[in-house]
Amino acid sequence: MDSSITVCRVYDAPDPDAGTRVLVDRLWPRGVSKERAAVDEWLKEVAPSTELRNWYHKDASRYDEFDARYRRELEQGAAAEALDRLLELARSGPVALVTSVKSITGSHVPTLVALLGQARSGGPVTGR
Repeated sequence: MDSSITVCRVYDAPDPDAGTRVLVDRLWPRGVSKERAAVDEWLKEVAPSTELRNWYHKDASRYDEFDARYRRELEQGAAAEALDRLLELARSGPVALVTSVKSITGSHVPTLVALLGQARSGGPVTGR
């Protein structure tokens, strides 16, 4: 992972050196005030669709298929625009991807980290 891209849970205390804090969840974290979340931007459209998220949660062993479907979602419409904004923020300085998920490794966040890393190395952003 690029050292200027960090991942943190919204429930943890913010690291002032992590850079721009971007909430990458579709839903606002339950029980967290905007002040406590301390996010600079909320890019809810960069998160998986409700349909995809529900499909994946029924069987977490489908992660590879989830990742492929999620990448396809990020190629279109509001999701693509949100990903472009996230890439813009990452190019301008350090970024902290903020999420409320319990298991970061089994979520959409590793896909975003990979796409940001690919963009920084000059590779394809969405795997087209």
